[in-house]
Amino acid sequence: MPTTSSFRIPKAPITGLYGAAMRAYARRKWGEIPDNGYVYFHNKPVMRAVLGIEQKVQRWKKLDPSLHSYATMAAAGVIGCSWCLDFGYFTAHNDGLDLAKVRQVPRWRESDVFSPLERQVMEYAEAMSVTPLEVTDEMVSELIDALGTPAMVELTQLIALENMRSRFNSAAGLASQGFSDVCELPLAIRSTP
Repeated sequence: MPTTSSFRIPKAPITGLYGAAMRAYARRKWGEIPDNGYVYFHNKPVMRAVLGIEQKVQRWKKLDPSLHSYATMAAAGVIGCSWCLDFGYFTAHNDGLDLAKVRQVPRWRESDVFSPLERQVMEYAEAMSVTPLEVTDEMVSELIDALGTPAMVELTQLIALENMRSRFNSAAGLASQGFSDVCELPLAIRSTP
């Protein structure tokens, strides 16, 4: 785990009853407290709001779990959040997804393991994650045709949420925490289409 000095926003001590509950939940769910939990603990109303959003997101089921994983990891790679890639791999592993494919997400443009739809999803995730946005009408229309409108809404919101996560974690100075001890994922290098 990184030391407090490597964080731009220092780690807060996890104390009190709320802290004990948080430690117990984190150990059961992930084995340890994610580093962003130490940062969020400085402001419990913000932490509760973020956790509330994350719990609700887990109930969304219109989008295939693999597409969800590929999209969020592609977004994290564009932003450069090594913590998010690390945790994304860990989550994909725990969800039983195809890890050979997950490992290739940062290099999806050069990899031959992805279907045309998977490539479209990752291209869309990247287009949503740069400034200014590079999303086109054609890109959205093709994905609506392939996924349906409810899944497209879910995909778009998942990518926007990953932008929030990745930008927060990167700004806070978080780096790979070691959740993906099985495989170190390099940051995506965005290649031009």
